[in-house]
Amino acid sequence: MTENTATRHHQNFREVIHSYYQLTKPRIIPLLLITTAASMSIAAKGNLNPILVLATLAGGTFATASAQTINCIYDRDIDNQMERTQHRPLPSGRVQPNHALIFAIALACISFSLLGVFVNLISAALAMSGIFFYIAVYTHLLKRHTPYNIVIGGAAGAIPALVGWAAVTGTLSWTAWLLFGIVFLWTPPHFWALALMISEDYAKVGVPMLPVVTDNITASKQIWLYSLVLIPSTFLLVYPLHSTGVIYGCFALVLGAIFLKKAWVLLHNAEDKQAARSLFLFSILYMMLLSAGMVVDSLDISHQLTHILYQSLANVICLY
Repeated sequence: MTENTATRHHQNFREVIHSYYQLTKPRIIPLLLITTAASMSIAAKGNLNPILVLATLAGGTFATASAQTINCIYDRDIDNQMERTQHRPLPSGRVQPNHALIFAIALACISFSLLGVFVNLISAALAMSGIFFYIAVYTHLLKRHTPYNIVIGGAAGAIPALVGWAAVTGTLSWTAWLLFGIVFLWTPPHFWALALMISEDYAKVGVPMLPVVTDNITASKQIWLYSLVLIPSTFLLVYPLHSTGVIYGCFALVLGAIFLKKAWVLLHNAEDKQAARSLFLFSILYMMLLSAGMVVDSLDISHQLTHILYQSLANVICLY
């Protein structure tokens, strides 16, 4: 397709902006940002510098947008064949690959500059490592070659938690790595539930997602096993690390119970696309609310309320 043909898809400058915006897969970005914010909030114990938060989230946004744009360039051949993706800017011809690459490089440079100047170099380096891992390891080496692509590739989506922690502390602690691990363990159930919904599309383009190369029953069992590891791991923030308190613990308990219930339903209804869809959609809500629970738990007012409740409970116990 020539550049002139692609240009005719745009009627005005607003449509050009919209096409480049679509290249960044914007629906993915908020989920990554909230894990960054949660990590920052725990690291700062709720006392966050607004400028630091703004710079970190902006840098993370540009880094994620850059990685997703390069992914669109690399995968434009299979995107053109999949019903779910064939209307994206590159396969539809609205944006040329060389223009998209320039856009991606510019986004990465802006990200590194923002983080390096206004945050610190370790957070900037981590953000760049996330781009590299997502493109070189997941997209190039794993995605088209192994059914466990998303298991290892999930590390890319977990790096924002490290970026957030490093932005506040300038280091990486056990808590930071546990936050990384929680997102890492969450990724396979999330993406395999999606793969169960659209396995025909993946099969058509030869992407060996787990349900494609095995079967739905095997994939559902793997989702269940990962869920059994994921949910208990979220409580390690409460004990033994003591990084969060009872408010977060309540979030983790309720959300974890619902997650396990949906994974259990899918385990016993592996061919039911609606069960897979239910788990997939809830997995997004799960991570967002779990991260929100971390933020709420870290606030000073939450600490004060928890202390008051503890004192009231202790007084009641003493009366008896």
